[in-house]
Amino acid sequence: MRTTSNPVFRNLPRQEGGGYANFGSGVTGAGQMGQQFGNQYGQYPNQYQQPYQQAPATRSMTIDDVVTKTAITLGVLAISAIISYGLSNANTSLAPLFVVGGGLIGLVLVLVATFARKMDNPVIVLSYAVFEGLFVGALSFMFTDISFGGVGGSAMIAQAVLGTFGVFAGMLVVYKTGAIRVTPRFTRMVVGAMIGVLVLVVGNLIASFFISGGLGLRDGGPLAIVFSLVVIAIAAFSFLLDFDAADQLIRAQAPEKAAWGVALGLTVTLVWLYVEILRLLSYFNND
Repeated sequence: MRTTSNPVFRNLPRQEGGGYANFGSGVTGAGQMGQQFGNQYGQYPNQYQQPYQQAPATRSMTIDDVVTKTAITLGVLAISAIISYGLSNANTSLAPLFVVGGGLIGLVLVLVATFARKMDNPVIVLSYAVFEGLFVGALSFMFTDISFGGVGGSAMIAQAVLGTFGVFAGMLVVYKTGAIRVTPRFTRMVVGAMIGVLVLVVGNLIASFFISGGLGLRDGGPLAIVFSLVVIAIAAFSFLLDFDAADQLIRAQAPEKAAWGVALGLTVTLVWLYVEILRLLSYFNND
């Protein structure tokens, strides 16, 4: 059974046989799929627990909904990041607070959205964008400000932003053209690689408590550069899984509100990719 590397997309509509809803003739109707989707998320009012053809005000999600909700989420995140960067620049002591506070609260909101099945709740999604924006803006300041050992200035941030959306656009083209097909084997490889990266990052953190520089995965040396390139590649490939999961929601005629969940998942991956690209650029600028 195919799944996605992004936990936000895990709760997709499923058929009774256990797989994802089939495309085309395999979808038995918007009403049945909408009811099944609503029951899985578990937060719709009682009237939405009925087949969706009985609720004319509810329509199926479209690609326009995904684009609009994602743009709104990223817009809120960008505004929050700009404010965070400006405040950190005015008072450098705020930067670590924004990084720790924004990062932790953003993580909690993602966990709540995922495990409480609130992925399509716009309040949670936009709240995540606000706090993650605080994290991203302050972290960008710390990576580029000399008082935190950073170099490169705003030019490096611009390069990271361009690189992030360049990778996003490139992987979207790859997905739409079918140059790389999202198969169960491909999914297992990406998920396995993500787990491996997580284990190495945690191991490096633990080792840093006893050895200066830890395992050398984040010290800016040749091994750190290679590791960042690998992480960037994994993040890029995970976009394919995210696109495929969003495509399945659209084909399964999930409710319009589900687009907020897609926006959240794509934003999480974009932030991860941006931070890793920014880190890689900082290595080269330090040299």
